[in-house]
Amino acid sequence: MMNVPRLSPPRLPDADATKAALRTMVPFQVRGRVAAVTGDAVTVQGLIAPLGAICELQPTDASPTLARVIGFDQSRPILAPLETITRLTAGDRVQLLAHAMPLRVGPALCGRVIDAFGRPMDGRPLAADLRRVDADHSAPDSLNRPPIDQPLQTGVRAIDALLTCGIGQRLGIFSGSGVGKSTLLGMLTRGTNADRIVIAMVGERGREVSEFIQRTLGSEGMKKSVVVVATSDKPAAQRLSAAWTATSIAEQFRDEGHNVLLLVDSVTRFAMAQRELGLAAGEPPTTRGYPPSVFNLLPQLVERAGRTEKGSITAFYTVLVEGDDHNEPIADAIRGLLDGHIVLNRRLAQGGHFPPIDIPQSVSRLQNHLVSPEVNAAVLKIREHMVQYENSEDLISIGAYRSGTDPRIDAAIAMRDPIGELLRQASDEQTPLIEAQQSIVRLASESSQTATAAHTQRRQPLENET
Repeated sequence: MMNVPRLSPPRLPDADATKAALRTMVPFQVRGRVAAVTGDAVTVQGLIAPLGAICELQPTDASPTLARVIGFDQSRPILAPLETITRLTAGDRVQLLAHAMPLRVGPALCGRVIDAFGRPMDGRPLAADLRRVDADHSAPDSLNRPPIDQPLQTGVRAIDALLTCGIGQRLGIFSGSGVGKSTLLGMLTRGTNADRIVIAMVGERGREVSEFIQRTLGSEGMKKSVVVVATSDKPAAQRLSAAWTATSIAEQFRDEGHNVLLLVDSVTRFAMAQRELGLAAGEPPTTRGYPPSVFNLLPQLVERAGRTEKGSITAFYTVLVEGDDHNEPIADAIRGLLDGHIVLNRRLAQGGHFPPIDIPQSVSRLQNHLVSPEVNAAVLKIREHMVQYENSEDLISIGAYRSGTDPRIDAAIAMRDPIGELLRQASDEQTPLIEAQQSIVRLASESSQTATAAHTQRRQPLENET
């Protein structure tokens, strides 16, 4: 039998990837020269480029540096460096590279650590089968979004039981510095049942990056995760791009039919980066120095997450509240854009209660549509006990409350320790969603019997005194 040679026809490039590349490419060279440098803003003359375009600063005796067009001084583009400028002088050349930031995505990106431009940071080259896409997308049309009707397991009992999150929901984690945001994010990555995880570390300390990857994610968590990093020492434009890059990667996974968990830490540093760029471009400062563009970009960022007909992006955005003020401008603006908020309490953390989630101050706006009536009734009862104890805590702590006076307060006192025991959880402990909801139903049913017995026992000494 003759050996018939096998033909290997050439593979045609992906049509969508080719279309995206053609849309962003510059078919001819467009050059200009540096006219002025003011702070982190570089003004260029003789260059015509659209807003958001990527340019290359070409110093005479230094390496080229990428920059993005962020505004205009009359007809002259204003550029924000995407990398640290080592040396730049007036008259240095500037070349237009692309009309938008290109990005390579695909399943082979899982397990990798990349920077805000999609370049690898772990010392390994990217796979050859990654597709080139445009990093700038618009949010899905509001009328084409399916309703969120399925819960997402996070592995955190306090969230799954009392603040149930849906697949495609967007929530904020509000906290002061050093209260436990990063620890809670680590618990979410280990306990979730999402298909893919995309993590954006915006403005974090360099030391925390390797610790989060090695100690928090681990080898198992990294297998289905993509980590996008822009540390605090990077230019503002790069810190801003990290959030957009992570969101674009999550969108590509969603379009492939996956349920994606997107974690952005933190949206406050994203806003601070835009504040730097906005002020450099000449925008007027408003509340606490934030220019109007900050409050325009926040909804553009969070609206790109959510559920579509193909898949879903469930997003958690951490918000670093300045001075533990939960009504500061960024926290107040982002709270109104999300589908719920989780508040971390410093006092709980100082008392050794982890994760320090303040249940009465937190809410999931979709919980009623995600749990059964039995679970919902149990949640309302437990929250009632917690609020009642919080309102009467001062009287109880100084001994001014007499047992047996009010059955609601007696019930809150009796249930305080069982509720606290349920909500406390070690950082390496994981609880299935069903088990967490069964625990809250069981605790609520036991609370009625415990409260009745406690009130009767405390009422007898009061009657004897009378």
